[in-house]
This record gives sequence, structure tokens and C-alpha cells, in this order.
Amino acid sequence: MVFKRRNPRTYLQIIAEAFWPRGGWTRAFHYVKHRIRRLPDNPGSIARGVAAGVFVSFTPFFGFHFVTAFLVARLVRGNVLAALLGTFFGNPVTFPIIAISSLQIGHFILGTTFDPASHITLFGEFVGAGKDLKQNVIALFTDQRAHWGNLIGFFERVFLPYLVGGFVPGVIAGIISYWVSEPLIAAYQKHRRKKLRDRLEKLREKLHARAEERRDRGKGEL
Repeated sequence: MVFKRRNPRTYLQIIAEAFWPRGGWTRAFHYVKHRIRRLPDNPGSIARGVAAGVFVSFTPFFGFHFVTAFLVARLVRGNVLAALLGTFFGNPVTFPIIAISSLQIGHFILGTTFDPASHITLFGEFVGAGKDLKQNVIALFTDQRAHWGNLIGFFERVFLPYLVGGFVPGVIAGIISYWVSEPLIAAYQKHRRKKLRDRLEKLREKLHARAEERRDRGKGEL
């Protein structure tokens, strides 16, 4: 294959680069920023897309952030590609902060309790939910019984508080990202249009100079 890696990455390298890209998160951030600024759309639409992606980063729809960002972007009439790029606001560096703060806010709103130090218990919630989900898929095709205990507990203690608690900071972060990105994108597009006009003007001057030179040569030959 033409695009196949010469030295395929190992599974450990793939996992490690998911948490820390080869060029670092700073380089990844600048790449996303560069891609967003060069999107062929008006600044308002791009900024709304970015806001949609940032908002979705605060939701517990893990594995479906791209789909959710697409739907939210269409709802707010934002640029879909900008929304997909905006979801990179949620990454292995920011997710622990987002998750803990969202869970704390959610449990506070719902009147329940959450201990951020109980990370083993939180990890256990995900493991238990995964086991029930796997068992229930198997039960669809066999005579085994479906299990719902861990899934219900996960929904009540993790998913619902995360969903409720992530809404408020997600909306705030989305609004901030909109108000910050819209003028920056507008200024960048204006600067880029000016550079393109300047290049076009220089090209016209060169073509005009060549035409004049050819005309002078023609007169000389006569």
C-alpha cells in the first residue's frame, strides 16, 4: 500500500500517542487552530461550530462525541467540520478536569454525594457497566440472562450526574469559545484576503510588464 507505514506502530505506541501525541499537545493545538482558521466559511458559522464541539466535550457521550457535535452544530447552524475539530478541547489532558468538575456539579445539583478521591470506585463503575453491556449483548443471541444492576448504578452515580453537571460548564465554555474565536477568525480571514489581493495585484503587474515588454519588442522589430 502507498500510505502504509514503513515501521508499523505497536499497540503500546498507539495508546501512548493517544495520551501524548508525538509532537506534544501544543503542536496538536496549533494544528487544530490552523485548520479551524482556514475553513471556507463565514466567521460566525465557524465560531458556532467550535462552540458546539467544545460544549460536546463536556458531555458523557464517550465514543459518540463526533456524532453529537455534528447534531449540535446543525442545531445552532454552525460549521460541522469546526465542531468536529472543537471536540479536541476534550483530550486526555483536560478530560480528568472536565470529568471531576462535571461529576461534582452534577451530584450537587441532584443532591447526591461524590468523592473525587474514590477514583478506583469510579473506574469500577465503568468496568461493571462494561461487563453488563457485554453480558446483555450475549444474552440477545443465547439463553443467558441479561444483567442490569451495574448499568443502572452507572447511570445513577456517573452518567446522569455527569450529564447534568457538564451542561453548565459546557455552555459557559462554548459561549467563551464563540466570543473568542469569532473575532480572531474574522481578523485572520480579512488578513488572508488582503494577502491574496496583494499577490493578485503583483501578478497583474508582472503580466502587464511582460505585455509591455512584448509590445516594445514588436515595435522594435518593425
